Amino acid sequence: MAVKALRFGVCVPTLNAGKAWPTWLDCAEPALASGTRRLVIDSSSTDDTARLAAECGWEVLQIPRVQFDHGGTRQRALEILSDCDIVVFLTQDALLSDPQALAPLIATFDDSQVGAAFGRQLPSPGATPIAAHARVFNYPADSRVVSEADIPTLGIKTAFLSNSFAAYRREALLAAGGFPEGTILSEDMIAGARLLQQGWKLAYCAESCVYHSHNYSLTQEFKRYFDIGVLHHREGWLLGWLGKAEGEGGRFVRSEIKYLLRHAPWRLPEAGLRTLLKYAGYRLGKAERRLPVSLKRRLSMHRGFWK
Repeated sequence: MAVKALRFGVCVPTLNAGKAWPTWLDCAEPALASGTRRLVIDSSSTDDTARLAAECGWEVLQIPRVQFDHGGTRQRALEILSDCDIVVFLTQDALLSDPQALAPLIATFDDSQVGAAFGRQLPSPGATPIAAHARVFNYPADSRVVSEADIPTLGIKTAFLSNSFAAYRREALLAAGGFPEGTILSEDMIAGARLLQQGWKLAYCAESCVYHSHNYSLTQEFKRYFDIGVLHHREGWLLGWLGKAEGEGGRFVRSEIKYLLRHAPWRLPEAGLRTLLKYAGYRLGKAERRLPVSLKRRLSMHRGFWK
């Protein structure tokens, strides 16, 4: 009996993708096989994001900006792409590295036990040494496949995925509970943890690459880690099951020091300050129940979450 070929869909949530959007669409076109469904969920952009996507053959769903939800919007995409076996999620600032960038990621699903997979993120042109190290640390050159059995070794890293470049076995994710709604960020990690709990494996495919990095300011760094602290406070089961995040943070700092000593030693004082700000933001975020909403809105990178 012939094995049914898997059907794929791609979803990109957008908001004012800007001048880089035509380049993004041009890079994506040769990477998408014939028959691949292409969906843009646009949060009422005021530029040409939706129009350009439609002109390139993408299905476009426009939603009110206030309705965007990191997990809920992606869950909606799973419902819209109901005829797809695998759904790939990309962000508007993650640029596919070459025309074959999606092929290795899709091939990971030849293993029937893989429930989700994510690709490698390379530093974008113009990335600072600090931003480049974050990509090197989180997205190494070697692929791997993990399962619940790896938690004692990898801890919280076991459930690591990335909403900028990841693919999911649609039915498996829906059966595991789908994407969470109402989370401030890291809906991808929660989805990954849910899949692990149901016995699925998660794959990291280093052969599939996008260019994607952020040169965060000191203030943005603090705010991002405040939001991570909020997530870990509200989703306490993640740390209870996978292990505390501080251990992984310590490993990151040691790796960053070694990287900067080789590539940009003059950035070490800045990196030290960033580490302090990250930790302060994270601890404040974990204590968010003691803070007034007005203050949390000022401390958060995702201010719309506190509406």
